[in-house]
Amino acid sequence: MAASKKTGGLAGVVAGETALCTVGKEGAGLTYRGYDIYDLAANARFEEVAYLLMHGALPTQAEFDAYVARLKTLRGLPDALKKVLEMVPAHAHPMDVLRTGVSMLGNLEPETDFSMQAEVADKLLACIPSMLLYWHRFHTDGKRIDVETDDDSVAGHFLHMLHDQSPSELHQRCLDTTLILYAEHEFNASTFTARVITGTLSDFHSAVTGAIGALRGPLHGGANEAAMELIQKFSSPDEATAGVLGMLERKEKIMGFGHRVYTTSDPRNSVNKKMSKQLAEEAGDTHLYDVSEAVETVMWEQKKLFANADFFAASVYHYMGIPTYLFTPIFVCSRITGWSAHIMEQRSNNKLIRPGADYTGPGLQTWVPIEQR
Repeated sequence: MAASKKTGGLAGVVAGETALCTVGKEGAGLTYRGYDIYDLAANARFEEVAYLLMHGALPTQAEFDAYVARLKTLRGLPDALKKVLEMVPAHAHPMDVLRTGVSMLGNLEPETDFSMQAEVADKLLACIPSMLLYWHRFHTDGKRIDVETDDDSVAGHFLHMLHDQSPSELHQRCLDTTLILYAEHEFNASTFTARVITGTLSDFHSAVTGAIGALRGPLHGGANEAAMELIQKFSSPDEATAGVLGMLERKEKIMGFGHRVYTTSDPRNSVNKKMSKQLAEEAGDTHLYDVSEAVETVMWEQKKLFANADFFAASVYHYMGIPTYLFTPIFVCSRITGWSAHIMEQRSNNKLIRPGADYTGPGLQTWVPIEQR
């Protein structure tokens, strides 16, 4: 990989090639292997998208059925991993839980050969939700839950473990759709981290652990959690309007708006916004949706900043009874597909990723013995 120009934060630098995704291209804001995100969100199941990203084409019905059946067999956690998850403190950040869980799994079920990469990817896709919810339920409810549910989807599996019952069709579909929207996004910070680690010929679990660490940072993941905290502050749309105007006047940062790549809109936002409204109406309580819409209006009118994928995702998750601190880990449950596909792509034509840097330190200096300093 070779960067072509110098810029802060590598913005605008082309650091490599990928066949997985386009972001912000003319005529199609976001595509996975050539499929428009709107087509996938409207028609696909998340497991179809996972298969597309990791295998290069949409599955046939037979391939899909076999893939779903295989993932269901991989949801279980080794007893040693369960013990580690029980030892992780209740006050730990759930992203740290997943970072530890994936790393521990790499010790228990190591990738001894790169020919195992598809199996490792499938295992992580299947069991990351199990890790998260096993830890969450153990520390919040004192229960050692069964993580091998019979639900046919990652979304259904997640919500079943969280609520002790299979979800409604609407809730399963909404979570499934958000997983599709978050599955892949080109050379974002966590994906690039995974590719840098992969470029050293390190193992799959190390690359994913590093990616989780990058996603943990608030400038990459976590905007949906911050959005939830914001909209819960306000008792009405009018209060939200006044409150956000005050925040802008004080130059406070408002998370969930704008994007490093998109310039006019985030194509994922309209899908999340529609689902938020649908879930609000189903719940008979549109308060959070109305407040969110008021904040969105102020940000556009005052700053010409658009809501990104995270902003309305916050209320979508809340309406499904998902605790706020689990919002960013859901990102991991989805993006493991994109990370895995990028790890495989990097390995298929690997070069060590080692960019240069402009030195800004002092000039050549003369050594001075310690007694003379």
